[in-house]
Amino acid sequence: MTGTPGRNIAYRGFRLPADLDLGTAEGVVAVPGGVTIGAPVGQLDHTDPHTGRTARYDLATWTTPVVWPGFGVDELVPSWTGDTPEGGWLQVELRGWDGDAPSTDWYVLGRWAADDTTIHRTSVPGQTHDEAWAKVDTMGTLRSPITGWQARVTLFRRTDVAAGPVLRTVGAVASAADVDPPDQPAATAAVGAARGRVLDVPRYAQRLHAGGETRWGGGGDSWCSPTSVSMVLDFWGAGPTPDRYAWVTPPGPRPVVVHAARGCYDHAYAGAGNWPFNTAYAGLHGVDAFVTRLRSLAEAELFVAAGVPLVVSARFRHGEIPGLDYDTNGHLMVLVGFTEAGEPVLNDPYAATDDGVRRTVPRDRLQAAWLGGSGGLAYVIRPASLPLPPAPAQANW
Repeated sequence: MTGTPGRNIAYRGFRLPADLDLGTAEGVVAVPGGVTIGAPVGQLDHTDPHTGRTARYDLATWTTPVVWPGFGVDELVPSWTGDTPEGGWLQVELRGWDGDAPSTDWYVLGRWAADDTTIHRTSVPGQTHDEAWAKVDTMGTLRSPITGWQARVTLFRRTDVAAGPVLRTVGAVASAADVDPPDQPAATAAVGAARGRVLDVPRYAQRLHAGGETRWGGGGDSWCSPTSVSMVLDFWGAGPTPDRYAWVTPPGPRPVVVHAARGCYDHAYAGAGNWPFNTAYAGLHGVDAFVTRLRSLAEAELFVAAGVPLVVSARFRHGEIPGLDYDTNGHLMVLVGFTEAGEPVLNDPYAATDDGVRRTVPRDRLQAAWLGGSGGLAYVIRPASLPLPPAPAQANW
């Protein structure tokens, strides 16, 4: 994915039950705040590959309408929110369209549950065919053109339980490198929107956990994503209550981060950095959360100006960004604001202490590492009651 500001990006999300009739419902019914299994349309015997346990599940599905971004798509990243009581889980799939017909098979982008008591939350390896590929949290094209996309969510409920999973939101961000990118005047106008504003996001150092719990991705040195999500949740006063992480023993420096690492962990990827698993974890805490891509730090300024910190993913080498003196193939940080001169202010969790988390870095260097490393990927996490900034014409939020 290239890092050219102005490239093609379009996000489309669906909120349930409001958007139920826009898609195709098979066996799901509306409940307050989402949809769940009504009269099942089938059953499945599923063996969890990470535990070997087999159980029989009732199932129902909701499929989005075809979404037409308006350009040829290189990559798709889904995201969703919901909840899964014991005995329930969700499977999220994507497929591409071109013209009036599907152009790819369905690809599984996640088998997800809120905890690991029913199944072990996992992406699905080995999904590369002639037409397209899916790896961890992203689907991309090989030979078949994709000009539209569709998501299908299957809700599973073990046959011996009464309460089923709830799907609240599902969406995807489509993106493509473009030699003639569309003009987005809203982004240009946004420059300076957040100059001098720094949000009071708490500072959490992931490396405080380096010598403690090593399950769920090897421990604190690799927990940048759940640590960043924990900072944002606590900024909104929405983090888990102590009774939910009382199982963390010994509690260590900050048990809420251990709770988040376990809640975001992908057992196939063997890490806690799966992008939609992180926003799905955030969504368990009463906030709205989704994954998108932005075209520039100018667009990010709009979010900070609206009071919304962003979790951003960048890739860089030691020396490329003064102040971030380490190598990374992919690192999540919280963009909390901008100086009066427009330099980004970060809560970078890769620090030995909480006091070392706050860092100000050169704008052009961070933008290059963010756009070039992840295509401008960002987690948007905020209370649903707080409006998002107005989106550009090619809406990416």
